[in-house]
This record gives sequence, C-alpha cells and structure tokens, in this order.
Amino acid sequence: MDETLNRYRESIDNIDAALVFMLAERFKITQAVGEHKATHDLPPADAGREERQIARLRQLALDAKLDPDFTEKFLRFIIDEVIRHHERLREGP
Repeated sequence: MDETLNRYRESIDNIDAALVFMLAERFKITQAVGEHKATHDLPPADAGREERQIARLRQLALDAKLDPDFTEKFLRFIIDEVIRHHERLREGP
C-alpha cells in the first residue's frame, strides 16, 4: 500500500475519533442543560442563542478557511438533535 496515503488515512482516523469523543462530551453537557431547562420549565430551544452560535461558528469557519455553509449545516444538525433531546426531557419518562 502507498505509505503516504496510509499516513493520511491514519491521521483522518485519529481526527474522526477525536470528533466522536468531542461530540460525546458536548452531548453530555447539553443533556445537563436539557435537564436544567426541564426542571426550571424553560423552553427546549433558544432561537437567539442559536442565531448567535451560528454567526460565531460561521466566522470561525471563515477564519479557518472552512466553508461556512457546511459549518452551519453541521451545527444546525447538532442543534436540532439537542432540541429533540430537550423536548423529550421536558415531556418526561
């Protein structure tokens, strides 16, 4: 096998693993946020926060030379999943 390609793939595998663990950590925290919101009768979604986060991450993407549209789609997917979890927590068992 091509050693250069193999090294690239190993790096990609390491990055993918880091992404999975970072997402897991993020969802642990958002789970706690959802529990707090449910306990304090707060809405599952916060449109203003979402807009600020998207704007912030779009700018980070530009700074990192990453497509901001891709970044927004990625973040929107995560936000939608978090809101779904928060709604489920609010509904109870």
